[in-house]
Amino acid sequence: QVQLVESGGGSVQPGGSLRLSCAASGSGYKQHSMAWFRQTPGKEREGVVAIDIDGMTSRADSVKGRFTISTDKDRNTLYLQMNNLKPEDTGMYYCAAMGPLFISSFSEGLAENEYKAWGQGTQVTVSS
Repeated sequence: QVQLVESGGGSVQPGGSLRLSCAASGSGYKQHSMAWFRQTPGKEREGVVAIDIDGMTSRADSVKGRFTISTDKDRNTLYLQMNNLKPEDTGMYYCAAMGPLFISSFSEGLAENEYKAWGQGTQVTVSS
């Protein structure tokens, strides 16, 4: 069983930055992709960024050049560095694990049904 605990959410003004963390534990997840998803009220949960076991990453077009996903060397913690935040980035951000083995393009690994483990989420609010 995999446990995921997100932290680092909060309120920030447009143009600001936040860094989210996801502490992962359990077995099996290190051999699979991990990702960050977000959801706003009334909308489907959408994939934001993902990283596979080789460090290949993918991202949604809406966050290109602004969001970066990374892990510590042991893949115990997943990070999401968010820069130049916009009001439309507001939402609940979820850490996900047990995804596909490999990501081979910038658009892969961002579908909700590809992941089997989820955290409880951390709220990000971007507002002036």
